[in-house]
Amino acid sequence: MTTVGIATGAGRGMGKACARRLAGTVDVLLLVDRDEDSAAAVAKDLNDTGCRAVAEPFGLDVTDRAGLARLADRVDRAGTLRAVAHAAGISPTMADWRRIFEVDLIGTALLAEALRPLATEGTAHVYFSSMSPLLARVEPDPAVGAILDDPLHEDFLDRIREAVGPDLEQSTLAYPWAKHGVARLARKEAVRLGPVGARVCSLAPGIIDTPQGRQEAAEQASMQRLVDATPLGRTGRSEEVAAVVAFMLSDEASFLNGIDVLVDGGVFAAVRDR
Repeated sequence: MTTVGIATGAGRGMGKACARRLAGTVDVLLLVDRDEDSAAAVAKDLNDTGCRAVAEPFGLDVTDRAGLARLADRVDRAGTLRAVAHAAGISPTMADWRRIFEVDLIGTALLAEALRPLATEGTAHVYFSSMSPLLARVEPDPAVGAILDDPLHEDFLDRIREAVGPDLEQSTLAYPWAKHGVARLARKEAVRLGPVGARVCSLAPGIIDTPQGRQEAAEQASMQRLVDATPLGRTGRSEEVAAVVAFMLSDEASFLNGIDVLVDGGVFAAVRDR
């Protein structure tokens, strides 16, 4: 059996670190990124090092349904889907509120939809959420939660904006709401795919030293305050997050399902009661 893995956002940062970890666990590894040149550079590096997987770059915007259909077809032709590390996403300084929802939540839902038919015994997914919903205390009532749980509805963006209110148009608020939706989506997919023996979890990174994280830190003073409040006294490394993802996708975590795992150096524990 040829096993296939997918790492999204694989051209840099945490997605790249996840790709490096997955390269030793599957036979074919698809490196998904909007920037296909970056993904190709990572694939070349992995293939040159003689890792187990044959790494292939795959240029794709996760909001592109046709592109996701191509990705699913490539997986199906290559073998059996074994592991998905979905790290692709954008943060508050990178786009307006609509685009944040489109990429972070709707894109994740589209990826889940495209790969759902390929789930089988032993398939495992990890979607990247965030610690930001915890810090922002995103706790929707059931009516709003029902809207958030239907991100592929044709009027989703208008519905969620009306339900939450005009403040949602602030990207710093849209981001935690979108990422809260990702964690909810992972729970629902875990229930949906469990009967075939597949697992789905989400992972919430804290302040991680990546190009995207540094961009956020340069524009948001609150980021440094969170670093200062972190009990471990530093930012996290992409490799530390990828190590947790690798465990969550491994057979050793075969009973881990439908849970959001926080990897934040203890910062939420330090600030939660303030």
